[in-house]
Amino acid sequence: MAIKTRGLSKDGGREMTVEEFKRWLRKFDSDRDGKISREELQDAVCFTGGWFSTCKHRRAVNDADADGNGFIDDVEMNNLVEFAQRTLGVKIVTF
Repeated sequence: MAIKTRGLSKDGGREMTVEEFKRWLRKFDSDRDGKISREELQDAVCFTGGWFSTCKHRRAVNDADADGNGFIDDVEMNNLVEFAQRTLGVKIVTF
């Protein structure tokens, strides 16, 4: 699996901290502008080998992109974290 996680949760889902998720996603910020574009999110999707579909990556941007500018910035990143938990089976843990 392309995403390094703390492991699998009891129900078999992915498990990571918010910071681990954000750090992984920032690896795809190819222009280093601090925002994740639709294209960069699609690259992340492809890198995972189909972790979630193209349809879901579009929904992820639409859900997370609060200001509608087509980018997910640091403030909106928590929206993407919530989407991953709700829709993708990622368990975000806190310590």
